[in-house]
Amino acid sequence: MAGRDFKIAEPAGGIGRARFKARLRRTWSSLSDLILPPVCLSCHVPMTAHDTLCASCWSGIDFIRPPLCDRLGLPLPFATGEVSLSAAAMAAPPAYDQARAAAHYAGLMRRLIHDLKFHDRDDLTRLLGVWLVDAGKDILAIADLVVPIPLSRSRLLRRRFNQAARLGGEVSRRTGVPADPLSLVRVRSTASQVGLSRREREENVRGAFAVREDRRERIEGRRIVLIDDVVTTGATVSAATRALRRAGAEHVSVLALALATGEGTTE
Repeated sequence: MAGRDFKIAEPAGGIGRARFKARLRRTWSSLSDLILPPVCLSCHVPMTAHDTLCASCWSGIDFIRPPLCDRLGLPLPFATGEVSLSAAAMAAPPAYDQARAAAHYAGLMRRLIHDLKFHDRDDLTRLLGVWLVDAGKDILAIADLVVPIPLSRSRLLRRRFNQAARLGGEVSRRTGVPADPLSLVRVRSTASQVGLSRREREENVRGAFAVREDRRERIEGRRIVLIDDVVTTGATVSAATRALRRAGAEHVSVLALALATGEGTTE
């Protein structure tokens, strides 16, 4: 009837309110699906749910699954039933305590990360956060803080956002582990790591990170999970780990979307 305002009465009582809110969420979800139907995040074919990939695109992700090297997160050929280390971890133990990654940096995963970083694909964050939480469940279970790898001020101004901070916020939302995007900072700009040798990468980021003096108490004695998008040689996360240890961090692990193993170990 035109011109008449209707008000939906909310049921009394805790159970009634919960059911009422659940019905509202379902109604809103159905309406939003009519406006923006769910599609595959990669190829955009119609889907029955948001924030996921179709079966064909899903098969294009080379996920990293156990058994793993406990230190570097590299896949191992077989399980021993005990904590195992790869030859790379024994030959050159990393600065950080453990590393985990969701997938290899190849194929569709490479393109999704590129889209997140350079094409402002914030709609990817939820799915990528699910993959991070699954890959890092053992290190997140003992974590006190999630800390993203920071960008330099100039790069942040050009890109307008830090993809590691977005991912860290999603991990925090899903696990309840607090995110701290402010304590660890880049104290100097560095050149892009792309195309550099292992030694050049290490020199490029040496001393590039520090913990702010007014926030050292947030790091001291804490178990930290560093969040980054891609780990290649381990140079960046190792430099960040050393800065956190200088501030008194008890344990530092690394959690990344992808592992690029072309150089033989972990960036």
